[in-house]
Amino acid sequence: MTSSSDCPLISILVPIYNVERYLRQCLDSICRQTLQDIEIICINDGSTDSSLDIIKEFADQDARIIIIDKPNSGYGDSMNQGLKTARGKYIGIVESDDWVDQEAFKSLYLLAEAYDVEVVRANYYRNKGGKDEKLFSIDPHDAGHLFAPRHRTKIFYQAPSIWASIYRRDFLIKNSIDFLPTPGASYQDTSFSFKVWTLAERAYFTPEAYLHYRIDNENSSVNNPGKVFCVCEEYAEIERFLKDRGLYDQMVYLMQATKATGYYWNMMRLTRKYLPEFIERAKAEYLDAEAAGQIIHEYYLAPKFWQTAQNLIHKSVAGNIRFVRWQKFKTKTREVAKKFYCRLRPSYVKQLEISHALDELYAQSDLCQQRLKMLTTNSEEKHV
Repeated sequence: MTSSSDCPLISILVPIYNVERYLRQCLDSICRQTLQDIEIICINDGSTDSSLDIIKEFADQDARIIIIDKPNSGYGDSMNQGLKTARGKYIGIVESDDWVDQEAFKSLYLLAEAYDVEVVRANYYRNKGGKDEKLFSIDPHDAGHLFAPRHRTKIFYQAPSIWASIYRRDFLIKNSIDFLPTPGASYQDTSFSFKVWTLAERAYFTPEAYLHYRIDNENSSVNNPGKVFCVCEEYAEIERFLKDRGLYDQMVYLMQATKATGYYWNMMRLTRKYLPEFIERAKAEYLDAEAAGQIIHEYYLAPKFWQTAQNLIHKSVAGNIRFVRWQKFKTKTREVAKKFYCRLRPSYVKQLEISHALDELYAQSDLCQQRLKMLTTNSEEKHV
């Protein structure tokens, strides 16, 4: 039986709600980590299946597991309770239907210590039907460098993917970075991620990937009245956070641009029943932002997101609905065409694989140069 120290190196938060099908694989991957000095905080959010029994089964075999069992109150509240319970120097997160490679937290911990950072971010794998696809969410030019993300802002436009990072716990506490405890499990990582990237002075990105993100277990319950406006509440929280810290004027243009990204994806997920009322609220927000001079074209990295903002400002609700339907049609058409083309031209798949491999080699080369530079500097300092 393994036990953790009074102050473990990493506290790993595992929010759990009705995931009996995947939970054993998740917990087994965490318990088998090569980094032993960890605590595993399992937050059971009122599961009605056998999830709690599975957690207890693992806890009987591993003393590092801490169980928080509570009535259903949502993802944000679960994560906040986990953060309050955590004792580790760093915070890690693993969703209960995902899993991690055995060396994941040791590798991330060593990078965090070597570079004395507040957050380490990695790439990750997207898993569907048992097949992994490595996602290159980190710009190769950003890998292997220390920087403050608000000065190199590409990461703000990425999916939050908060489980691809580890965070200094004292950094989160000092800056009151936590989750908005809204009901359900949609978008609660949005404001958390924005807060981290805004305030972190020392972030380090690695091109390596350790976590396997399962995408064929997505919960379609986003389409209910309780979740339609979750993303709006997240951006309202971001606005409050920035104003409280005197950063609103500096970050508002970026915030409005990333909001268009979040609102676009929410519109793409909503059914016809809830789409009009969401568009009405989003339109009102963007009209206010336009009147305040907060919509700047240069901040919108993709044309469709700039078009989203412009549509909300200038088009009717019906016009916005037509835009969303057209985007959905184009997305489905591209997916079908890509599958057909891949079958027709196997060489295309190989070209994609080669392109991804070159991106990774570039990032790895840059990473090695940075590590060599750091080792050389440390060696010179010791001889002084």
